[in-house]
Amino acid sequence: MSEDATPDPYADPLKFGQRVQILRERRGMTQAQLADLVGVSPHTLRKIENGQQKAPDLEKVLRIAEALRVRDLADLTGRPEAHVDLFIGPGHPRLAAVKAAIDGYPLTASVEPPPVAHLEARMHAAWKARHAAKNHREAIGKLLPDLIRDAQALVRHADSAAERRRAQALLAEAYSLSQFFIAYQPDSSLLWRVAERGMIAAQESEDPHAIGVASWLLAQAHRDSGLRHFDAADAVNLEAVRFLAPLLSDAGDDVLAIAGALEFELGYTAARRRETGTAWRHWDKARKMAERLRTDYYHPVTSFSRAIMGAHAVTVAVELHQGGESVRQAARADQNVIKSRPRRARHRIEEARGYQLDNQPDTAVASLEKAFEAAPETIRYNGYARVILLEEVESTQAARRRRAADLAMRVGMLAA
Repeated sequence: MSEDATPDPYADPLKFGQRVQILRERRGMTQAQLADLVGVSPHTLRKIENGQQKAPDLEKVLRIAEALRVRDLADLTGRPEAHVDLFIGPGHPRLAAVKAAIDGYPLTASVEPPPVAHLEARMHAAWKARHAAKNHREAIGKLLPDLIRDAQALVRHADSAAERRRAQALLAEAYSLSQFFIAYQPDSSLLWRVAERGMIAAQESEDPHAIGVASWLLAQAHRDSGLRHFDAADAVNLEAVRFLAPLLSDAGDDVLAIAGALEFELGYTAARRRETGTAWRHWDKARKMAERLRTDYYHPVTSFSRAIMGAHAVTVAVELHQGGESVRQAARADQNVIKSRPRRARHRIEEARGYQLDNQPDTAVASLEKAFEAAPETIRYNGYARVILLEEVESTQAARRRRAADLAMRVGMLAA
């Protein structure tokens, strides 16, 4: 290896501080940015990276892992016995079948496509199943292979430009559903293939709603890739917002809702950058769009609605590391019921992060228990939840430690 090459953080003998520095630089973060996210001074972080200060306690290590989106705790600590998957789940049993359907590109006409109306009805049922099921990956994982293959066949057999556009919209929808299944699975390249193919199919469909959904998911893929990709996430988001803007004066609920969801995503990314004013400004724009929707309306993909804005406010406050504000927003959000089980579980996890920031660890664990009750597969594959549980199973408070350990066993993080 040349002297100018970046060291491999997975090769020994690297010290903890060296690993932090390498992983931080690969994420495109400055010392000041990481220090702010972890809750230490830049001076302290500099000493840790330089080896002038010993590795911090477990709580700080987990916060560093969270900020750097480290997938395996052993990669950060250099200790093989600390092998714990954080932000990537162990892989769903149906992942291989879904991957095979996505990767397959039959070039012959051997698959007879179903009637368009039939596939539309199945797609609608699949979204309903996702929102209603506790184990939502299992629910949609068994449906996705056939949905993908049939949508691909429908595109190949289209006889007219209009039929092809309609088929492309359904294919984009199948890819969108796939991205919800693949998120937090151990195959990041598959996630990118789905996000990009979904965007291409949506553009081919010329359907504003399909384009909005694909943009929403592609922006998330960029943002979840790390700080260096935030600008790309914003670029996708802003382009979609501009595209939809002329349509909103007389748009239906679905188009208006995806525009509102995109507006919130701009606020979410701003919050991840710690841009307080920008984050809340976009949240407020999204709230105003939500108020134009019917009271009982829920977007079939994003769950965007009037009721979701309270949960979104919790997320913004948590990403801004405003512990007290996130707790206040959580109390307000409880006035509304989120119909989607996985989205409700995700909100409970964000709520738990807020309570953890506000030094209320018992309430944080209670929120994670509610998340598990709503949708076990959401908490099982969520890195933030896993970080909180790992921290609390080491608690000095016996009751909290037992409660966290019990939940960690149910989630599948600890052996019974």
